[in-house]
Amino acid sequence: MSPELGTHDAPLPGSVGLSALRVYPWEALDGLCGGSPHLHLCCTEAYLVVSGHGRLQTLTLDGSGEQPLGAGDVVWFTPGTIHRAVNDGDLQVLVLMQNSGLPEAGDAVLTFPPRYLADRETYLEARDLTGPDGTPSADRARRRRDLAVEGFRELREAFEAGDRQPLEAFHASSSRLVQPVLDDWRGILTNGAAASVARTAAQLDALAAGDHTYLREATVSRTERPEPVTLGMCGFLNAYPVPNL
Repeated sequence: MSPELGTHDAPLPGSVGLSALRVYPWEALDGLCGGSPHLHLCCTEAYLVVSGHGRLQTLTLDGSGEQPLGAGDVVWFTPGTIHRAVNDGDLQVLVLMQNSGLPEAGDAVLTFPPRYLADRETYLEARDLTGPDGTPSADRARRRRDLAVEGFRELREAFEAGDRQPLEAFHASSSRLVQPVLDDWRGILTNGAAASVARTAAQLDALAAGDHTYLREATVSRTERPEPVTLGMCGFLNAYPVPNL
């Protein structure tokens, strides 16, 4: 008899976050189609390319780069990496995010031009996708993307000209913008990824003591591809549910 399946009762392995992403096909002012450049402050991100092809443009203090993306490729990048997904043809990826719950709580800052990064209220207003009717719109997602591309191009052009200051300033602005939510993030980490590590440590201690009884608590979980599709930073997003943290 098959065991009864729970519905995403347990976190995914390592308490990662998982999303299915179809990168925006919308053309930006530079002629490239794709998503909104941004960085994460605390989470490493990985792309597993499912189909199509494209590129991942990046910018760090080590320089600007570009990684080709094709079916089966895996590319990952650590906090502080500004990244832009470029869609050269029906690019679809599975996104794995470290520290499930933190990205959903806002661990990302878009590369808006400096005038939009002066304070949190101004930034959140520029980031907001809701229109007068209170619902998100594709038009606002596209305008948000274009604003982030504008700032990204300015950062990259300055860096390639030998001026690191704008990128350093963006890092400082990003840190300042998330200060009000850091206590919330600590709680998510404690109840999510840190709890997952603590469980493994406890299991190792139990095994070392000859105690295997925790194996009796084994469970199987399952979830279907979530609906509806949302307007993410990089494309149309199906975000798999995060356990209550």
